[in-house]
Amino acid sequence: MKKYFYTIVLSVICISYSFSQNAIIADHNSAKLSIIPTNWIDSAKAKLHIAYGHTSHGSQLITGMEGLKNWKGNQYAFNEGGTNGALDIDDYAFSGASDLGNPNRTAWASATRDYLNNPSNSDVNVVIWSWCGQVSNATENDINTYLNLMTGLENDYPNVKFVYMTGHLDGTGLSGNLNSRNDQIRNYCDLNNKILFDFADIESYDPDGNYFLDKAANDNCDYDSDGNGSRDKNWAEEWQNSHTLNVHWYNCSAAHSKPLNGNLKAYAAWWLWSRLAGWNSATNISDETVLYNYSLSQNYPNPFNPNTTIRWQTAAEGWLTIKLFNVLGKEIETIVDGYYQAGNHSILYTTKSALPSGVYYYQLKAGGFTQTRKMILLK
Repeated sequence: MKKYFYTIVLSVICISYSFSQNAIIADHNSAKLSIIPTNWIDSAKAKLHIAYGHTSHGSQLITGMEGLKNWKGNQYAFNEGGTNGALDIDDYAFSGASDLGNPNRTAWASATRDYLNNPSNSDVNVVIWSWCGQVSNATENDINTYLNLMTGLENDYPNVKFVYMTGHLDGTGLSGNLNSRNDQIRNYCDLNNKILFDFADIESYDPDGNYFLDKAANDNCDYDSDGNGSRDKNWAEEWQNSHTLNVHWYNCSAAHSKPLNGNLKAYAAWWLWSRLAGWNSATNISDETVLYNYSLSQNYPNPFNPNTTIRWQTAAEGWLTIKLFNVLGKEIETIVDGYYQAGNHSILYTTKSALPSGVYYYQLKAGGFTQTRKMILLK
């Protein structure tokens, strides 16, 4: 038992070191241009050299950024090579693969290696690939293949930041395979402190924070307004029609979607570029978000067997979940799933008898807030 305990403790020390940095998640909370300091936009343009692989859906980032530059000016300029002070983005950078699922689910990784091994690309320090519908029919093993290939690239090219991505909405809602596979990607990135551009989450909300994934929303922003199973309205068009062009939103050609969706993708992209340049968004948080008003405490006792107390605090009433994951990011069980008032809360958690000793992660999600902590089960 002692030998096993020391093994677990050593593993936790190693894992704690690798988890010393928080995940960087660009989601709907990031899609706000006003929260990004202009000095960090300048820093991103000076520091980053980005290679982007995508097909039509992934082009929403680029066309959104082009429209933003046309609207707001050279502060948001980008081009291949980064000339004249622009952000350096090599668009359609790779040969041998078009996106994360074309021609197959692995070619993109070889294409990335070929690209990075070319001396002419030695300055590239950010790589990002998008999906184009392939998450909708992906299996759990398909996504594990994607995650494993990304991890291999991260290990072999430690000076390059690799950006994970979720797949675009397809109208199957909360219970669809797409959302399950997107959650698999999200959970892995949350638990392993990866960099994620959450494409699906960004197009699940309008700029006012209204939620549409539970209304069968798709990438075109169509949704089912009355629950009859038919998508009869479009949240982007509704928002655009109630706001002023070139004041609250701008025109751009967002493939398969509406201009507003391209706007939000561009805002989230610039938020991500700024974070990758070194901006700590927590120190510049805007007044309109409450992301940092929630907290998840360390369970006690820890290590434990079989009972431990989990405490958390919420700044506003609302629905929240606390879920348990193993070290691979696989969901084990839901510990809490309910509506809570603002304030301090706790629950006595008892493990399932079949759960083996080891390191686990419990994760609080409340609105746009996510926090994850480690716990050790020692039998």
